[in-house]
Amino acid sequence: MTIEGITRTGQYLAFMLDEEVYAIDIMQVREVLDYTEITKVPRMPDFMRGVINLRGGVVPVVDLRFKFGMPATEKSVNTCIIIMENTIDGETTLIGALADSVREVLELEPDQIEPAPKLGTRLKTGFIKGMGKKNDEFIILLDIDKVFSADELSGVADAEAQSDQETAGMDETGASLDA
Repeated sequence: MTIEGITRTGQYLAFMLDEEVYAIDIMQVREVLDYTEITKVPRMPDFMRGVINLRGGVVPVVDLRFKFGMPATEKSVNTCIIIMENTIDGETTLIGALADSVREVLELEPDQIEPAPKLGTRLKTGFIKGMGKKNDEFIILLDIDKVFSADELSGVADAEAQSDQETAGMDETGASLDA
């Protein structure tokens, strides 16, 4: 049983979160960075760790473990930030995701991917694109565009704008904080 819409071999970046293997479509991965200091931004959602400077641009960083109800990511020698392109409401934005470690880029044939399990209406699995199987191991394939709701990401954008204003020395109304 394969997933409708997946008709050819795909490449996925596999990474670890709390002893489980997850993967995202390699076409959505911009780059993988070693862990770097993350600047905390006030009033961001709990799963948002803050922002990093990526070649002069501000990129929000999320903790996928926290988002998925696991303990927060602890920094280790293998901790990294996966920079991904996320599309919400037709707009593409960069977002960083903390991972315990990156494993490999793997290829999965359509017959190696099964639909996400139906777990009833109380558990939301819409962000799971499918379950990959390779070498008797399950790989949870994420649909990164569905992991975060438009409302969550617009809240992040609002927090970033707030941070930019505060950085520029202004309050929410644009008035100078120096007065």
